[in-house]
Amino acid sequence: MSSSFQASILVASPSHPNSVAWSEENLVAVASGHIVTILNPAKRFGSRGLITIPPGKPFSVGFIERKDLLSDYMLHIALSRDSSPQEKQYRENRPCVRSISWSPIGFASNSGCLLAVCTTEGHVRLYRMPFLEFSTEWVEVMDISNMLYSYLKTTNFQAANFRVSEGADPSQACFDEGDDDDLPISIMRKELKRRRPNALPVMEVKACSQKQKNTFTAPRLRSRFSKKVFGDGCESLITAEEYASRNAMLSSLIVVWSPCLPQTSGCGISSANGLTSSCSVLAVGGKSGVLSLWRIHKPESYSIMNSPDSNKTVLVGLLDAHDTWITTISWSLFISDASDPLLLLATGCSNGSVKIWQACCRRLVESSEPSGSPFSLLKEVKAADFAMATMVSLTVSGQSPNKMLLAIGKGSGSIEVWTCDILLHRFEKAGSYDAHNHAVTGLSWAFDGRCLYSCSLDDSTRCWILHENSLCEVPIPSNTPGVEGSADVPDAFCSCLGLAVSPGNLVLAVVRAFSTALLNPMYEARALKAAVEFLWIGGQQLEISSTVCPDFDVKIFPDFPEKELISWENNILWSLNQHEPLDKPLVVWDVVAALLAFKQSIPKYVEHIVLKWLKPSVGVSANLSEAIKCLSEISSRKLQLLNIISKLVVLKKVETDKFDGKSQLLEVIGGAEDERLDWTQLHSNSEMELRDRLVGYSFTVFLDVASASHGKGTKPGYWVPIGTAQMEQWVAIHHKDIKNHLKLLADEVRTVKKSQRPSFCEYVEKEECSFCSASVPFDSPDFAICQGVKCDTGNDPTHKLSRCAVSMRICPIAPVWHCMCCQRWASKLAPSPLFRMTGYPSDFKSNTDDEHPKPWCPFCGIPLKKLLPEFLLSPSFV
Repeated sequence: MSSSFQASILVASPSHPNSVAWSEENLVAVASGHIVTILNPAKRFGSRGLITIPPGKPFSVGFIERKDLLSDYMLHIALSRDSSPQEKQYRENRPCVRSISWSPIGFASNSGCLLAVCTTEGHVRLYRMPFLEFSTEWVEVMDISNMLYSYLKTTNFQAANFRVSEGADPSQACFDEGDDDDLPISIMRKELKRRRPNALPVMEVKACSQKQKNTFTAPRLRSRFSKKVFGDGCESLITAEEYASRNAMLSSLIVVWSPCLPQTSGCGISSANGLTSSCSVLAVGGKSGVLSLWRIHKPESYSIMNSPDSNKTVLVGLLDAHDTWITTISWSLFISDASDPLLLLATGCSNGSVKIWQACCRRLVESSEPSGSPFSLLKEVKAADFAMATMVSLTVSGQSPNKMLLAIGKGSGSIEVWTCDILLHRFEKAGSYDAHNHAVTGLSWAFDGRCLYSCSLDDSTRCWILHENSLCEVPIPSNTPGVEGSADVPDAFCSCLGLAVSPGNLVLAVVRAFSTALLNPMYEARALKAAVEFLWIGGQQLEISSTVCPDFDVKIFPDFPEKELISWENNILWSLNQHEPLDKPLVVWDVVAALLAFKQSIPKYVEHIVLKWLKPSVGVSANLSEAIKCLSEISSRKLQLLNIISKLVVLKKVETDKFDGKSQLLEVIGGAEDERLDWTQLHSNSEMELRDRLVGYSFTVFLDVASASHGKGTKPGYWVPIGTAQMEQWVAIHHKDIKNHLKLLADEVRTVKKSQRPSFCEYVEKEECSFCSASVPFDSPDFAICQGVKCDTGNDPTHKLSRCAVSMRICPIAPVWHCMCCQRWASKLAPSPLFRMTGYPSDFKSNTDDEHPKPWCPFCGIPLKKLLPEFLLSPSFV
């Protein structure tokens, strides 16, 4: 296995497959025993977040007779519900984490990600970062299990007519989970006879026949029970089979978020690239074989001052997917037709069967009733050996947009790969491979489906590429760019329990459990349970054989093999190009970290990659002087990426350890003074170009609102121009440097009469200090210094104040948004059209749409966050 460049120790060992998840905002969550550990990969020894799983209470939906407690349906359920002192000697009465999944970015009230957690008790809850509470413990915002129970209860459990999956956890054949259902039957019977409770609250679901799939009818109770009602007015006695079936319906096993669904507008999709995506589907699979589908919307507005946690949540379907336990789920989005994109779903179960489903995104967005599932079955892959499907990974190929790739990991250690032409619904099996000696615990496609990573309980991690419709194993890169990682984590692992790929696909995170037999029993075995290892995969080979010749002199870079340098170059460029779409903020930590690592050893290589990335925008020459001249023709997204790279990579001084304990500062790439001046000018001009676009758009919307032509800006939550007076002063200061079109807009704004200025635009020419009420002149768009209050002894000390990066107004004393890249502050959020401008627009009016503002930095494009103390966890976007 390839050596890691860094590792983080966990306080507990995971016990279920797929125990690690990497969020779009660059946080890594690990399901380790009874807690979820959340860490920042950019800060190995930094602060962490925790989710401590509370014990859940069983749902009360009915009663059974005493004699039914010893039936085959009830033994494991009755024992798991009991908390008597006698039973605690056999098991630990504390739930563990079974499954975790991150939402897409933007679903938390601070514009971050929500984390869905499924426990061994079958409960599913959603959590957010504690940005208001100043705590390490994450905050629960929603209980999905309670919502499902409430829905079933309001329908008198008419939707609970599904099959009963008998027996203990089938995953016990593959994983040593230590669940509550593992006690010997003799002990269970003995304890139940000793206690002999009168009745037990329960819940049930029976399965429909194949002809009645996706239709639900209420179960019929025996007539001799219909007259018995208990004290709380609940339903009458039910059978043990009904009890077990209802319990299975509410016992969740797996939870997975879908990609963001493109927003529908009228009869079509309003944006082909999904910029206006506002909802996602949360799939929850359980023991009954039924999949509950929840459409969860983004908050209507974002805030760091308060957290309403007001995500609109709708149950859009109950999918009768399998006859037995659902063990794995995977999503993918297929957009061949912008007016009718499809959401693809793969589900696997304990008998090895895997099904592929599809649904129209428009129907999912518009659906408001769970009366029928919006998904239709495309294909069922049946297992010949009945080995449990432990992992599935679904993706749409980047090279063939109509091609879907499905990888299935089995409890036997084998991997199956299927390809499908989505438009023709034609499936082909690419092969079945004995990839591992034990159950597959992690499976993930990377680089647009060109590469597949897998891990197993046999402590192996492997990489595969699809070549001519067959799977071929290739080695994981072993060379590490920059300084080697520290070796303070012992190489004494016994199993891998999950893997995840970074947002830019350049880093792989693998969760590995330690073997106590290989550790020092006095010291290491007590503290070391498991670890998350981070591996560089930017140099991953994506083809069996390549005849591509490098377009650089290999002799200049002697520390790396030629093939790996070519792979690094292609993969970094691929990752940068993946951020060109406009539906997400920029999260490029892995790209920046890789470029900084190469800068320490071969800085010329970094310059080569950056200039090659700029070549499509600035022409064949691709030099800095040409780039400076062409900034107005470059998209806002690419300008923001350029600002990040120039500031954090090219112009940044990097400290490297020296043997004498001192540090050495590596200067700008190449070390030439004139080259550094070119990069400094490029960075300055790029920020000026973005500010020109922001001011021009603000002036256009202000004029539109003042003329009352459309009444824009009056809707709550929509963007309105604030700080127009300060923008006028900025235009006057930089009159020689700005474009003529912006000068004309500024002249029009000055002619607007005071009576025509909308009050909600807050047109304030003179500003006062937030501390001493002194006047504050406008000298810079980023900061201001008040003039101080005059008194008999002279002027009081002046105060340095921050200005909003969007409105140029003085920021209030209350907490405001912060950019961790350019260190700017923002009290108002930037308009959405700024981020999707393909160049400097000839007419800003074509971009003035009523849209919610984006909590992204207008100069860097990364998410804005609340600045938290160092002892609290916060994500690193760059």
